[in-house]
Amino acid sequence: MPDPIATTLSTENIVNEVLQSIDREREREIISRRFGLFERKETLEQIGELLGITRERVRQLEKAVMQKLRTTAENSSLPQIEEFEKQVLQQIEKTGQVIRVSELTIKIVADPSRIEQSRIAFLCSLCPKLIVITDDDTYHATVANNSTYNEKNLKEAISKVASTVSSIGEPKTIDYIAKQAGIKDNNQARSLASASKQLTSLNDKWGLVRWPLVNPKNIRDKIYVILKDNGRHMHFNEISEAIKASDFKRKDVTTQAIHNELIKDKRFVLIGRGIYALKEWGYEKGTVADIISQVLREANQPLHRDEIVKRVLKSRFVKETTILLNLQGKSQFKRVAKATYELSE
Repeated sequence: MPDPIATTLSTENIVNEVLQSIDREREREIISRRFGLFERKETLEQIGELLGITRERVRQLEKAVMQKLRTTAENSSLPQIEEFEKQVLQQIEKTGQVIRVSELTIKIVADPSRIEQSRIAFLCSLCPKLIVITDDDTYHATVANNSTYNEKNLKEAISKVASTVSSIGEPKTIDYIAKQAGIKDNNQARSLASASKQLTSLNDKWGLVRWPLVNPKNIRDKIYVILKDNGRHMHFNEISEAIKASDFKRKDVTTQAIHNELIKDKRFVLIGRGIYALKEWGYEKGTVADIISQVLREANQPLHRDEIVKRVLKSRFVKETTILLNLQGKSQFKRVAKATYELSE
């Protein structure tokens, strides 16, 4: 939720004031387009073609203008930047002195659009007390207090959290990860984790983006997550409702589609009428008769029907009468004493 105090600032107004402090129109255009302050971000090549200059010249002008703006801000000649910086410092104090730009945007503006994220990243890059790492293949755009971090050790801290999660080998809560990484502040650990493109979270557990338990990409993975988190067998209708009520990004799936995937995937075992469990819990595929045969084979001796029922119910969620009907009606079982059975072979 946006901070009610922070939303009194207009990033658009601040950006316009900063741009007006740039003397030349061409340089204002370069900064506006490079940082995506009003439309999408543009490349050096795109801007150079528009302005009729080389890519390298665009880069040089951008660097010179940004250096001048930072110097001006350091000399307190951009009062709007000072006020903005105070707002950001107030927010990141709550998150361990580091925060992802997208999260910061949600906290300080009413409409956290992509344009607003770009404006906030730009303004933060001008603030003397802040350090910004830009979005790339490894890191999300992130802001930190430069009294706590510089760019190098911020990236190292983010990477350490990611490597800690990888070494743990399974999704864990942030307090567990923080302890393993030697981070005392759970909020700081969470902020560092969210800054890494290697990590994501689901249901308050963090893991690598390639792990289905925190980043399910298809219906089968979502079913697996639901069963794993639930810790018990579920009817496919129940699984469908759980997916609809989940935090998954896409959860508009039909009950029929879920049932179809349950049938196809070897990770799921039908253990009753429409009821499924995970194979990793020790369940094996097969009919009730198959399970009875397995029970008798493992016992290697005749068993009373009550004992057979007891053992079958450990791996199948069916009625006792179903088990008894299979015992009495299938040729692979024979009665050798009162209510006692063994395999025919």
